[in-house]
Amino acid sequence: MAVSSDSRATCGVPSYLWRAGQERRFQMVRRWVELDGKRILDVGCGVGMYTAAFRRATSWVYGVEVERTRAVEARERAAGVVRACGEHLPFPDKAFDLVFSHEVLEHVADDRRCTAEMVRVTRPGGHVVIFVPNRLYPFETHGIFWCGHYRFGNIPLVNWLPTPLRNRLAPHVRAYTAGSLRRMLDGLPVRLVYHTQIFPGYDNIVARLPLLGRILRSTTYFLERTPLRICGLSHLLIVEKVQ
Repeated sequence: MAVSSDSRATCGVPSYLWRAGQERRFQMVRRWVELDGKRILDVGCGVGMYTAAFRRATSWVYGVEVERTRAVEARERAAGVVRACGEHLPFPDKAFDLVFSHEVLEHVADDRRCTAEMVRVTRPGGHVVIFVPNRLYPFETHGIFWCGHYRFGNIPLVNWLPTPLRNRLAPHVRAYTAGSLRRMLDGLPVRLVYHTQIFPGYDNIVARLPLLGRILRSTTYFLERTPLRICGLSHLLIVEKVQ
């Protein structure tokens, strides 16, 4: 992974506001996984927006965040936040009913190790829920490196380039095909529950241009019910631990 002094490249940009897009993703999780009274771990919790949302359903909510300033802010929303990396979760085996990772695996040093750790701390019958960037989405939302400088923003068509070229422009962040995401689960004691792709919430566009934002939402949310969902912004993957 590339190293940059710009934290937006190395760690992404956490959500500081809870908006319709986040609420929609949270309700997707609730649709597939029982949350009430469960023990939940939010891996890479950022400033704790989803961590706080899980507290609607249970008081047993914990978070892990590698960035100190973000972990401190997250503790204001949920007391059980510790500073650690996803590849070395400081919890015993089978400790949680749900382990949640929202747009984090693309940034960690070793995504396979982090995935294995999430499965390790999940109890049999519990679930791991993962959101990660989709390689088929027509924009790279994490910016690129160009002429030695990091350029933040949504860059079109980068993810559609051949892998060697794509990785030269965006060495700081991964994007996953459906196959590459599922292959990270190879050899782990899990079964697939649900896997799809979803489009953005368009919250910024709705705030500035409400009509355009509503059109984008209605159009692309309809596409999620068609084969064209494969071009969505993110994968949503849910697995159950089987032993």
